Amino acid sequence: MTVVFAGGGTGGHLYPAIAIADALRQRGANIAFVGSADRLETTIVPKAGYPLYSIAAHSLPRRPSLRFFGAIAANAQGIAQSLRLLSAVRPDLVVATGGYVCFPVAVAARMRRLARLSRAPIVLVEPNAAPGLTNRLLAPIVDEVWRSVPIRASLRRLPPREEAASRLGLDPSRRTLVAVGGSQGARAINDALLGLVAAGGIPNGWQLLHLTGDGDYQRVAAQHPPVEAPAVVRSYLEDMADAYSVADLLLTRGGASTLGELRALGKPAIVVPYPFAAEGHQAANAAALEEAGAVVMLSDRELHDGRLAGVLAAATQERRLAELRENARRMQGSDPLAGILARIESLVPRKNER
Repeated sequence: MTVVFAGGGTGGHLYPAIAIADALRQRGANIAFVGSADRLETTIVPKAGYPLYSIAAHSLPRRPSLRFFGAIAANAQGIAQSLRLLSAVRPDLVVATGGYVCFPVAVAARMRRLARLSRAPIVLVEPNAAPGLTNRLLAPIVDEVWRSVPIRASLRRLPPREEAASRLGLDPSRRTLVAVGGSQGARAINDALLGLVAAGGIPNGWQLLHLTGDGDYQRVAAQHPPVEAPAVVRSYLEDMADAYSVADLLLTRGGASTLGELRALGKPAIVVPYPFAAEGHQAANAAALEEAGAVVMLSDRELHDGRLAGVLAAATQERRLAELRENARRMQGSDPLAGILARIESLVPRKNER
């Protein structure tokens, strides 16, 4: 079996794809990724051991503008490149996992199907509560839409807390707040934490692991004030296993991949949805976890207005933290990867027999 994954731009679009790809590779499948030449996939995909083919692509404007014609031209070029690529690779399955680079690949795969040059099914992975524009456009032309988020293999069995803390330079005996704004970082979260640390707002007995994102690391590291409680500042962790192992509470954005990991691992969090996410999907993503009492939701405006200190102080009270932790654990479910693999096994032969 040969499977082509299309997606990129953020870790949330890449890591679920890599989780599926790793499992398929163990079963003897040939895997290839398609992405952009200047996004995160250029580092993550090769490090995962997969070939990455780059094509032209452009985000789709939500309203008429001068960018519209540039987007049309770039995506038309990407469709042509994808047609040549799919003709050479001849996949048995095409999986689109998010990001605007999916659009040319999925359209090209559908064109090959219409021309009877391929029987490969096309699948769209869309775990967000409110799908973005690209995925809404693609939904009518794909065979299936998968709503689940498989987690990376390294997260299925976390390392011992003491070992993880040692690798991160943390004290294993202290409670740990892990702040992460996603693969690209979150300046609003970074700024709020700088203010919190400077004001002595890290609760007694707690320590901080602050993952800033590559683009903001130098600024944040230079401005981080010295504090009595340990505070470790890192730009990014490609493998979050150590961070999740030590985390007693997380401060995160509301991407579907991050929330899927929180749910799978039963970890409580303070979630600050990105306010400019398409269709407000991050707030919608977090709503179910908030309703279940597994996370506390904080708006970007509230973060900017200095509400983090009070929310953090309340969430780290022993009784409240235990309540959040118990509710998070109640939401834990089985990893959807097994179901996805079973679906692939049934889908590919059924389509290829036609």
